[in-house]
Amino acid sequence: MRLIAGNWKMNLNPGEASIFVKHLSDNIEASDNTEVVLCVPSIDLYPVSREIDRKKFKLGAQNVYYKDNGPYTGEISAAMIKGLAQYVIVGHSERRAMGEDDKLIAKKMAAVVRSGLTPILCVGEKLHDREHGLSEKVVVDQLTADLADLTAEEVAGIVIAYEPVWAINNQGAGKAVPATPDDIRSIYPAIRTTLEELYGEGGLEGVRLLYGGSANHENARAYLEVQYVDGLLPGSASLNYDSFSKMVKVSQSL
Repeated sequence: MRLIAGNWKMNLNPGEASIFVKHLSDNIEASDNTEVVLCVPSIDLYPVSREIDRKKFKLGAQNVYYKDNGPYTGEISAAMIKGLAQYVIVGHSERRAMGEDDKLIAKKMAAVVRSGLTPILCVGEKLHDREHGLSEKVVVDQLTADLADLTAEEVAGIVIAYEPVWAINNQGAGKAVPATPDDIRSIYPAIRTTLEELYGEGGLEGVRLLYGGSANHENARAYLEVQYVDGLLPGSASLNYDSFSKMVKVSQSL
């Protein structure tokens, strides 16, 4: 089943989230070939979890701490959101830019899996890496380090999102140049090959691979038609209910 996971980032308070979800629900129908996940700010998890149509949507968190509990003021653990969210974004490029390294991301991956949630692990190279022909190496190195604390059985249930940092359109940070299907085509076989080399072929067919990086309803089909791409992780486009709904409908039509 394909997966469309919208990352709201730091947007929409609970009242705004309620209105937005109502618009989405009016525009999106449940289907048996596309799973729709809303990755919302932590403050929205509880109210949205009480309002969404669970036949149409699942919830995801945008980040968690790597400990289950303790004296960590301001942090939220995977154990605390179990029952509210089913997915957690881990290692997003914006978190990496804040200083999260692969060792910390590996701990977070283990924490998410330990709590019975599904991680959406983000990997991707910067423009400097791409310009020097290092895209595949950077992605493979991140993947290897980030999965270091998981078993083959645990890896078989995760989601991996490739998001080239150079293609992400960050609000207020200038307009990125979206990656073309040809730009990303070689990355997905590299991810599959790495998973097979590390964990064997058995059971890894269920690992879904997403594309993130300025994805929208206009380019969604082109990305989804790339071999091994099982879904999308849109950011800013997921904050426009019309655009996001159209992305979901594109996936449902394939």
